Amino acid sequence: MFKKIPLFVLFGSILLLAACGGKPEGDFSIDVKDFTYTNQDGEQVSKNDFEGKIWIADFIYTTCLTECPQMTYNKQRIEKALKEEGIEEVEFVSFSIDPEVDTPEVLKEYGEVRGIDFANGNWTFLTGYDYDTIREFAVSSFKTIAEDMNDGTYAHGVSLTIVNPEGKAIKQYNGMYLTEEEIEEVVEFIDSML
Repeated sequence: MFKKIPLFVLFGSILLLAACGGKPEGDFSIDVKDFTYTNQDGEQVSKNDFEGKIWIADFIYTTCLTECPQMTYNKQRIEKALKEEGIEEVEFVSFSIDPEVDTPEVLKEYGEVRGIDFANGNWTFLTGYDYDTIREFAVSSFKTIAEDMNDGTYAHGVSLTIVNPEGKAIKQYNGMYLTEEEIEEVVEFIDSML
C-alpha cells in the first residue's frame, strides 16, 4: 500500500520548493524590441535607458477623450500607491500612437495638465516616429493594437503592461478599470520583483 513519509522529509520538500520559486515571472514573456524615440523634453530615449528598471507602459494619444485620460489617471493612482509603500523606482512610459499631432511639446502639456511631475524623472511620454513604426512596435512588443480609424481617432489596447528589468513585457492590467484591490495587486507584484 502507501508508505508513510516522515514529517521532516515532507516539510523539507515544501521548503525546498518554496525556495526555488524565485521572482515572479508574470503571465507571459515578450521581448520589448529595441527603440530610440523622443520624449516630452525633446530628448532621445532608448530601451537601454530602462535597462534594470521596472516600467509600466501604455499606448495613448492626446486628443483621446475617453480611454487615454483614464489610463493616465490610473497610472497616477499606481504611482501614489507605490510611493505609499516606499517604492519609487518604477518608470511610467506612454507611447503616442498619433505622432503627427503628439509632438514633445503637446505631450509635455498633456502630462502637466494632469499634474504629472516630470521633475521626478520617472514619467516618459514618447513620440518621434511615424505611425507605421509605432503600430508595428505595439503589436510586436506588447501584442496590442494601434489602428488609425481615419476619423481622427484610434482603436488601441487599454492595457497597462509591466515590463521587467530584463526588458520583457510580463503582465497586463486593464488601464480603464482598476479597482483598489487591483492596484494593491500591482503594488504587491512589483514589490515582489524588487
